[in-house]
Amino acid sequence: MNRLRLSCTLCITALLLSCTTRSTSGEAGTSDVEKRLVELGITLPELAPPLANYVPAVQVGKMIYLAGKGPRKPDGSYIVGKVGKDLTVDEAYQAARLTAINQLATLKAHIGDLNRVKRIVRVTGYVHCTDDFTQQPQVVNGFSDLMVEVFGDRGRHARSAIGTNALPLGIPVEIEMIVELK
Repeated sequence: MNRLRLSCTLCITALLLSCTTRSTSGEAGTSDVEKRLVELGITLPELAPPLANYVPAVQVGKMIYLAGKGPRKPDGSYIVGKVGKDLTVDEAYQAARLTAINQLATLKAHIGDLNRVKRIVRVTGYVHCTDDFTQQPQVVNGFSDLMVEVFGDRGRHARSAIGTNALPLGIPVEIEMIVELK
């Protein structure tokens, strides 16, 4: 019995050590997010005012709840269209990526420094698509992939990717997220 207990303790210790000695490329808290954006060639856009009666972000304790955003281009116009009819999966993926950039701009405006982010906790993505379209996760990956590129492991999150028959202004994606601060 003591050997078994010792064996389990050694396994758990080895597992914990392996988790704490990973490379720093994806380790939470080790990279400068602002510098990473520059490396990726990403410039955060100016914020647009909300389209209706809501605020872009609400903070409760160390949690930030960001309202849904869409793929607003730098000129203020939006990417529009129905995925599976007007847009391909790749085009919709890029729209989701642009939406991620817009969410980062909102988050930065609210907290001042993206290095304050402890973790991207949850993302909910809505995809304006045809009835027979089933690749919503691949579209929302445009958002998720960018969060991981920017934040490393801190960018990995729980997520839903939901198909819908319409979104405001005819945009192909609308994505909201929840963020935890340090």
